[in-house]
Amino acid sequence: MVGCEGFRAMLLGKSGGGEELGAFYPIRPECQEDAPRTRFKPRAGKTLSPRRWHAAFSEDGHLDFAKVLRRIQRGGIHPAIKGLVWEFLLGCYDPNSTFEDRNQIRQRRRDQYTIWKAECTNLVPVIGSGKFVTTSIITEDGQPIIDPSTSNAQEWHVNNAVSDKKAIQWMLVLHQIGLDVVRTDRTLVFYESETNQAKLWDILAVYAWVDNDIGYVQGMNDICSPMVILLENEADAFWCFDRAMQRLVQRNFNRGASSTEYAFTKELDGGEYLFAFRMLMVLFRREFTFVDALYLWELMWAMEYNPNAFSLYEESSAATEKGVLTVSSDELLKQCGKFEKKNVKTGSSTQQSALAVFLVASVLETKNKRILKEAKGLDDVVQILAEITGDLDARKVCNEALKIHSKYLSKAKTQ
Repeated sequence: MVGCEGFRAMLLGKSGGGEELGAFYPIRPECQEDAPRTRFKPRAGKTLSPRRWHAAFSEDGHLDFAKVLRRIQRGGIHPAIKGLVWEFLLGCYDPNSTFEDRNQIRQRRRDQYTIWKAECTNLVPVIGSGKFVTTSIITEDGQPIIDPSTSNAQEWHVNNAVSDKKAIQWMLVLHQIGLDVVRTDRTLVFYESETNQAKLWDILAVYAWVDNDIGYVQGMNDICSPMVILLENEADAFWCFDRAMQRLVQRNFNRGASSTEYAFTKELDGGEYLFAFRMLMVLFRREFTFVDALYLWELMWAMEYNPNAFSLYEESSAATEKGVLTVSSDELLKQCGKFEKKNVKTGSSTQQSALAVFLVASVLETKNKRILKEAKGLDDVVQILAEITGDLDARKVCNEALKIHSKYLSKAKTQ
């Protein structure tokens, strides 16, 4: 018996390397000349291929994820199966579940997303229409604004005054989401389609409606975009994005603080390190090409993988609410990514030892000589880092981050 994960992988391809990445993420012809060179290439024998992915499942759907992790950490994931593998890396599914278990979870989540989206559509009919807005639709006191240049304006926008505070706050941000969507990965052929742009907008709009703590913050569009491209079903893309956001917040943010206060700034004793805000907020999307950023993400997620990730998001307990991923046995420890394994063994806390923090340090290291030579203050550092636009090597940066992490652990032991 072949489950849906394995069946789709076989349809998409069987080899481990050599395919042109442009076939998976085509760039618009007018943008190809200026596009930074992609460094990631699927490598046979190292990159997780569709064939290897399918072979890791038992007949009823149990996944040997430890074997999968080793391959991802060596060479990333083949583009044909990225979305499928990401769902496991981000804790959407438990590798110990069966095909049937996951089908039930998937359908339950799709139904829930449908309910939430219907709530949003009832408030703003343009949601789910294949179109989206880039101008304000209500005033701050809830009065509707109709753009006369929009066809069928009465059909798409808010017709009546809104009094509910939550609804007003949500509606006020919808046009900002639209403006960000227009700017998202616009060099890719995928987003030439207004329907695909609207799909991204719908997911971000629903997420902003559902998550009262975070709502919408600029940069979320860059996190969500790859999920929309990789996962055909909109609800599946939503839940993958939801897990990515939970993971991002738990590891890199102080959730109780404002959206601009990162946990690691306290670790480094000061707000002067907020120059790294951009890197952490959009997970290095500016410093790497689209393809290389995805490669970096999966390396990071694989290295930080904890077998309790699914339980963390699905179950409510004092431990999981605090984001504590305890590993209680040697067998579970074997299923951890190699970065997480070190943290578990040394007892390091999640926020203090997030790999993203060491990736920031690694990026800084690539510009160390120039910073020391040219920077006379924080503004100069910010400017130098802002000039990094897709020209870094994800594998090299990740390897350097691991070296820095090892030095950090060694130093911590001596203190």
